Amino acid sequence: MRFGPRTVLENLSLDITGACWTSIVGPNGCGKSTLLRTLAGLIDPWGGTVALEGRPLSAWPRRERAKRVAWLPQSTMASDLTVRDCVALGRFPYTGWLGNSRLADEEAITRALKATGADEWWNRRLSTLSGGERQRVSLARLLAVEASILLLDEPTTHLDPPHQIDIASILRQQAHRCGGTIVSAIHDMTVALMADRVIVMGPHSLVGHGTVSEALEGDWLSRAFGTEISIVRSGTSYVWQPQLPR
Repeated sequence: MRFGPRTVLENLSLDITGACWTSIVGPNGCGKSTLLRTLAGLIDPWGGTVALEGRPLSAWPRRERAKRVAWLPQSTMASDLTVRDCVALGRFPYTGWLGNSRLADEEAITRALKATGADEWWNRRLSTLSGGERQRVSLARLLAVEASILLLDEPTTHLDPPHQIDIASILRQQAHRCGGTIVSAIHDMTVALMADRVIVMGPHSLVGHGTVSEALEGDWLSRAFGTEISIVRSGTSYVWQPQLPR
């Protein structure tokens, strides 16, 4: 991937499988968001290809692709839409511009609102919600698509620690119970390491792609960030332990 003369990603080859939650981690500016946007088909690679189910992503009809791949950007703007209407936008690949919803659409919207806890404010306007509440509504809109592939750029932005764990639980459930392919870029290392697999990126290139255990055993994070990264195990989770200079 290039933007003008600047190379953002190069020599990157990945095979991402289903029924799995994969986190993308790495330093600021390493191309995490660019990789996600490329996988979503929002930008085209300068060289190479992205394939969905063995077929070039660009060869998929837009509506069919939108039913299979759902995208959550890093942040969303407040608007005068109600929470329910915002989440209903996730059904656009099925309802089209006329918005003729069926029972299946209404049920999908209800499931998404309940899964994220946004059903408490279904009739409130987005402009009246906090940043964290709007983020949960955005996640509900993503889940309402009921796509098999979810791509999320910083889904825990603006959320306090308990709600970050709620989001992690939702992502894990979507992967394990629903058989989805979940790929997320998350800055919080503790949340990111709750995933099944990690894509660890350094400047412009891939450091490693594998299980969390493989990443820690290979010290991929220290290589990616260019400094010693200490990770300790706490129960069933991993915690980043920062090392302050003396």
